[in-house]
Amino acid sequence: MKIKLSKRQWEYIGDKAGWLSKISESDDQSVAKTILEQLGGNKFIAMTGAKNFMSGSNYLIFSLPGSKGFTKNAINRVMISLNSLDTYDIVFSRIRKNSSPVIIEEVNNVYNDQLQDIFTNITGLNTKL
Repeated sequence: MKIKLSKRQWEYIGDKAGWLSKISESDDQSVAKTILEQLGGNKFIAMTGAKNFMSGSNYLIFSLPGSKGFTKNAINRVMISLNSLDTYDIVFSRIRKNSSPVIIEEVNNVYNDQLQDIFTNITGLNTKL
């Protein structure tokens, strides 16, 4: 049985549960905004089809189109987090209905100028023209 929730309902549930919050104008979202800018901003979104952006004080999570063959290894979820070394840790995973998430690849201690190249190498998606 499928239950469809509106975007507003998901945000309400997420807020009450204390997990992820939408990227907003508050100061604690500056890391997520910076990560998105370093990936290429709106051009990155247009080129990859990235959507459902969620963030916390030191991370950004987004979904990629889930069609088979769209990305290498059917990766459809990416989490990029800022670590204590002021570099990024990236987790590429696949999430399917009725099954546990599968981590496809994890890359640690990535510098900001390496984000786009690593993303392209692992997913097969170009981040720029």
